Amino acid sequence: MDGCVIAVAGTGARRYWGAGARPWAGERAKGRSGPCGLRPVPYDGRHTGTAVAGAGGLSYRVNVSDQMHRLFPAQRLEQARKAAADHGLDALLISPGSDLRYLTGYHALPLERLTCLVVPVQGDPFLVVPALEKPAAEASPVGGLGIDITGFNETEDPYTLIAGRLPAGAAGFATAGPAPAASAPAGVAVDNHMWAEKLLAFQAALPGARVSLAGDVLREMRMRKSAAEIDALRRAGAAIDRVHRRMGEWLSAGRTEREVARDIADAIIQAGHATVDFVIVASGPNSASPHHEVADRVIRPGDPVVVDIGGTTEEGYCSDSTRTYAVGEPPAEFRELYNVLQRAQAAQTRAVRPGITAQELDAVGRRIIADAGYGDHFIHRTGHGIGLETHEEPYIVEGSELALAPGMAFSIEPGIYLPDRFGARIEDIAVCTEDGGERLNLTARDLAVLPAQGGGRLGEG
Repeated sequence: MDGCVIAVAGTGARRYWGAGARPWAGERAKGRSGPCGLRPVPYDGRHTGTAVAGAGGLSYRVNVSDQMHRLFPAQRLEQARKAAADHGLDALLISPGSDLRYLTGYHALPLERLTCLVVPVQGDPFLVVPALEKPAAEASPVGGLGIDITGFNETEDPYTLIAGRLPAGAAGFATAGPAPAASAPAGVAVDNHMWAEKLLAFQAALPGARVSLAGDVLREMRMRKSAAEIDALRRAGAAIDRVHRRMGEWLSAGRTEREVARDIADAIIQAGHATVDFVIVASGPNSASPHHEVADRVIRPGDPVVVDIGGTTEEGYCSDSTRTYAVGEPPAEFRELYNVLQRAQAAQTRAVRPGITAQELDAVGRRIIADAGYGDHFIHRTGHGIGLETHEEPYIVEGSELALAPGMAFSIEPGIYLPDRFGARIEDIAVCTEDGGERLNLTARDLAVLPAQGGGRLGEG
């Protein structure tokens, strides 16, 4: 998926189903174990776990606690401290989001009360949380890191509390005039997704401090996935593949996109995700809109259908895969278009290797599509990085001279879209390895022509 609106489970969102529709299975479920009462993560046969039968089919459970110390190692905080020093900063201020989870394993909820990890260049890191959230923080992986967790009461100002514990330069330079010429301006970096109201409160508590984005500091760390992270992405990829293999159960003429999307969302949870992040079911002319949101259009015989789906596992890592189907025999011109797209996407996945730049990889598929006369109809970048977020660095796009390196994970998803007629997209997650690339989505990439009345499972390829 490239840039789709994300609907987050647990928020009561009804973006895909419409007002009054039932929540998908990714929302909080009463009486279920695990964080937020969400269903368990996948088992792919490579790790200790069990497949559990339930009313909705098989769910997949893996022993997550055995993997958390590998996914979120304590040394990341020291790496972040050194990176901040290299950028001339005094401290990192990290609020709830993927950066906090990456550094500590703590999946904190973004609330009006401040939760903030502080990583000073001089001194030990510490976490500031509302007093009522402190037990949850201590029970999370951050509780095993040995860092101070400070709770604050309703009448305390957490921003002043943090300012008082930062190095003197960060908290007070420029309060008594300009900094000495021989010293660099004191500075802090905040995570890229910090709420504006919290950033403004920090600026008030740290008058004169230079504020920048922590994403610039953490980017290199997060782009290069560890072996444990790649394993987590493999599990997420295997989970979403299980959903695509069942597409023949739901896609059929006479059903609406919205009806199919409901079934897919339930299956995403059954396959091993904790949340459903997005479901695109784009049929007929809607398939020419890359970010189509599901509608009440009835699927017809001969329709191409683009299905772009993804979720997040309990480990926190994301899946994202797109396949294009046909419900009954599609138009001959669509088959020709699809064959071009398949050649382009296959060539791009084969081209993944250390040293190739992001724009060179983008050009591999774009050239094939342009040579076939569809260049003006490939209207987006080739892909995006993936990990704790569905979209993160690196971006596979023209103009990026970033050289790919082992451990980088990203989507390869060229598409061809003929307005008001039809479109197609094929998307796999790939990882750059020491000597090439690995494809994490293993379902077949041939055009799957489903019986107009539905039925059947799909294979690998």
